[in-house]
Amino acid sequence: MPELYGAHYPVAVVGGGQAGLSVSHCLRERGIAHVVVEANRVGHEWRERRWDSFCLVTPNWQCRLPGHPYTGPDPDGFMVRAEIVRYLEEYVARFDPPLVEGVSVTGLRRSPGGVFELTTSAGEFTADQVVVATGPYHTPSVPRMAERLPGGVEQIHSSRYRNPSQLPDGAVLVVGTGQSGCQIAEDLHLAGRQVHLAVGSAPRVARFYRGRDCVAWLDEMGHYAKGIDSFDDVSAVRMRVNHYVTGRGGGRDIDLRAFARDGMRLYGRLTGIDGGILEFADDLKVNLDRADAVADGIKDAIDAHITAQGVPAPDEARYIPVWEPAEQPEALDLAEARITSVIWSTGFTRDHRWIEIPVFDGRGYPMHWRGVTSTPGLYFLGLPWQYSWGSGRFEAVGRDAEFLADHIDASRRLADVCGTLTGAPTELASALPVG
Repeated sequence: MPELYGAHYPVAVVGGGQAGLSVSHCLRERGIAHVVVEANRVGHEWRERRWDSFCLVTPNWQCRLPGHPYTGPDPDGFMVRAEIVRYLEEYVARFDPPLVEGVSVTGLRRSPGGVFELTTSAGEFTADQVVVATGPYHTPSVPRMAERLPGGVEQIHSSRYRNPSQLPDGAVLVVGTGQSGCQIAEDLHLAGRQVHLAVGSAPRVARFYRGRDCVAWLDEMGHYAKGIDSFDDVSAVRMRVNHYVTGRGGGRDIDLRAFARDGMRLYGRLTGIDGGILEFADDLKVNLDRADAVADGIKDAIDAHITAQGVPAPDEARYIPVWEPAEQPEALDLAEARITSVIWSTGFTRDHRWIEIPVFDGRGYPMHWRGVTSTPGLYFLGLPWQYSWGSGRFEAVGRDAEFLADHIDASRRLADVCGTLTGAPTELASALPVG
């Protein structure tokens, strides 16, 4: 295992998930010495912060980590949690990265000479360049209104949900309909629990359309490779919520209307809590309609592609809503509904307080272009929409890693040349402006 205390590395990679491992592979291909520091162990996020029935929502063939594409027997299937962990562990075994596990990086600063100083639970070390590959999902986000729930109601964040049996008997309220919220609601629903679901504004997508997985169509159409620079509203694009769908059971739609038809209780956005009374916005119908409209819009784009390219594909009738809300309940009495637990599927917040370098905007988002910041030698990798829709996922994190590795290599070479021409020491040469 690489030493950290007092050591110096040309490149330090913070985070040993799919992003950190990908850039490590790319750096090794370029002969660049580096170290990867992981706070836990490889696969921790998948192993510890996903529920028992969790599976990917993108097909296995989209798992394209550099030098480690999926080669299993089910390319059109969806890896479950244990298989995802094994995929990452096999990646580590395959190319043996310079990985240090179980060490937290608690501070990152830049010396006046341009060298990066990293404080860790195993001591301090330095590096010429640093890749922050810790992803965006750091701290579970729970609204302050949760504090007003009655003490007898158990509440957990979606990252702590494992299976229905961990919850007390009684009905369950799930707040939020992003990918986690919808899939957890389905998990509880299939287990026979009475589920109440506060529906947000997340869009949905059909699993299959006209004979193929919609992901396959979108991949063929170039959507996953489309750069964020082709959009007018870059900030808005980066904040988009993922479409809800599932890979469970071979893959299928998540149809909240069908859940409601079969007994799930749907509400609009949760807006307030007054003791045991919950208040909701009257936007349930609007949110369901908008989600369906997004799914239809994706189908429209696929239809246009099929026509333009002359692709043979079977016709398929469009979705017809199987349920409409007769009313939009604006209040819910927890005791009357026998709700004993609440699952907050309300996402995560970023926590970069350990980075003592001014590279963040007013919302705490790292300012970068394709992961390259305004501070020479400091990079980010694994962010949603870092450059494309696939960024941060198994599908495209490798492309982003290749781009950064090329930039790191060019910066290193330029620093070497400048140091030779000017006589500047390495630590100063590495701080010279690039590009």
